Formats: sequence, structure tokens, C-alpha cells
Amino acid sequence: MLIKTNFKAAWWLKNPHLQTIYPALIRQPPLLAIRRERLITPDQDFIDIDWYGEKHQPLVILLHGLAGSSRSGYINGLQRSLSNHGFRSVALNFRGCSGEYNHTARCYHSGETEDIHFLYQTLRQREPSTKIAAIGFSLGGNILLKWLGEKGQQLSLFAAVAVSVPFVLNACATKLDQGFSKIYCRHLLGELKEYIRAKHRYLLDINQHEEASKLALLGDLADINSFWQYDDRVVAKLHGFKDSLDYYQRSSSRQFLKTITVPTLLIQATDDPFMTQAVIPELEELSSCVKLEQTANGGHVGFIMGNNPFKPNYWLDQRIPEYLDLFTKRINQ
Repeated sequence: MLIKTNFKAAWWLKNPHLQTIYPALIRQPPLLAIRRERLITPDQDFIDIDWYGEKHQPLVILLHGLAGSSRSGYINGLQRSLSNHGFRSVALNFRGCSGEYNHTARCYHSGETEDIHFLYQTLRQREPSTKIAAIGFSLGGNILLKWLGEKGQQLSLFAAVAVSVPFVLNACATKLDQGFSKIYCRHLLGELKEYIRAKHRYLLDINQHEEASKLALLGDLADINSFWQYDDRVVAKLHGFKDSLDYYQRSSSRQFLKTITVPTLLIQATDDPFMTQAVIPELEELSSCVKLEQTANGGHVGFIMGNNPFKPNYWLDQRIPEYLDLFTKRINQ
């Protein structure tokens, strides 16, 4: 189902690249009294989660994007807004994103749903009657949708929202090799390659030589200059895919949309520089529980409104709680 949007890009940020870059460089995360918790995973590694809000409120799980973390501006900004609407939140740091290296070679990727399911099961065991929703941005949105489609009716969530999702990973990887988008590719790949190098040194320092050897076998990553290459030599080898194409085909979320049973809102900008309009699903690919809110502008996880350049209006901080409010009001009636 396609729904009408009220988003109108700020006149001073009409360009999709400005919508994308401005919040990444300019937005300062609000200072929140976050409570961090570490969960030991079934494979004896760990994930760090950051809590915000009051006990006994409905709970929202937040999933960040590639090279982001629970400290990203769009995560913390949403946490504050959710709290103002009566929701508490818990932001998952994907492995290696919390500011501390994990103890295994394993990292995260666009199709890795084990950790979100482990977190969900942990929360459900602790609070079986709590109303829970989930929000994902970019890579986190792809993970969220894939998980929702995989698990179907096994999940007890009242709602979900996925923003700026790379629904077809191979098409998005190709788009990042073209034109101005190469700048994003170069920046992200630089961070990812440095992370692998630094993690290898860390694993050696803590005497995890077997895990360190898995990273050493990846070889010198200096000559990698595209996501096709990185995902072929790093993601595929570390996570059991045949190659990058196998990874893209198995992990792209578009194929899972038809089996989603949780009420889900997709927020997608047509001008997103990380992808082409062709990756956005057709309405017949959506289950009856999924709604698409498509905007003409907004860039990638941008969606900035407002007439005053000194007081930007981060529309997602309003739209997402507004969507969740619809369900909590129904539940409480």
C-alpha cells in the first residue's frame, strides 16, 4: 500500500547529497542519560545495547546503518523524540560498532539477523508482556526487513519502520561505484578496511590467534575500491557466502517483504544517492501489513525540513513516533 507523505525538503537542502551529508557532518547527537548493557551471545562473543527511557513504557529496538553506532545522530535524536512520546528505546550496536572490538573475526553484514533475533528473544524472556516495536536505518533497515520476513508470525511486535533501505544489494553496490556516489563509497570502504586491520592487531594482542588468522587470510585490502570487491573478499569469506553476488542475492530484503506479518512502514526517498529508484519494491511485492511512504526528496537517512538553516527540522524524529502512536493508542483503547 502506498501512503501519502507530508515531507517537504528544506529549501536550502533540496539536493539529495546535501540532505545526506548535512546531518552526517553537522548534526550533534543530544546528550542523553544512556545506560549501556553487554549481552553475551550464543557464540560467546558480545553485543552492546544502549537503553534510554522509563521502565514499563512500550519498547522500541533501534538498528543503525553501515559504519554507524548507537551514538549516531539519527539514533540518539530518535531516542529523545521517542521518549517524549512515551516510548523507551534500546539501540543495538552491531558487532564492532560500540567502540570496542569483538573477540572473534565475525563482523556484521546486511543479511546478519542472528544478533537482532537474539536480542529480541532476550527482551521477550525478560518482559513477556511488553509492547515492542523495531526501527532500522539503511543497512539496519535491510536487516530488520529480512528478519521480519524470515520469522513471520513467530514475532510479537506491534509495529516496525525501515528507513532508506538498500532493498537490492547488488544494485546499490553498483550505484555507489558511479558519479558523485563514489565519494560515499570511498569514505565507507576506508573505514571498513581500517577496522579490519585494527581488529586483526587487537585479536593478536588478546591472544586470539585463531580468530586473527581468519582476518590475515583476507590478505592486503589496500587495493579494494568497490563494495563488490570488499564484499567478495571480506564479507563472503568471513560469513560463508560463495562470493559477493551470493551474499547480495541471499541478503537483499526485497524478497522477504511478502512474508512480513508485522505492521511495517517503509520510508524511502526517490532521490537516495545510495541506490536507484528501480530498487524500490512494487506495491504487489508488499504483504498486506506493509505500507510504503515514498518521498521525492530526502536523500539517504536525511529527510530534513524547515525554513531556517540554523534550526533544521529532522522529520523522521516526528514521523516515526507518530506512526508508532497509532498502534499504542489502538492497543490502549
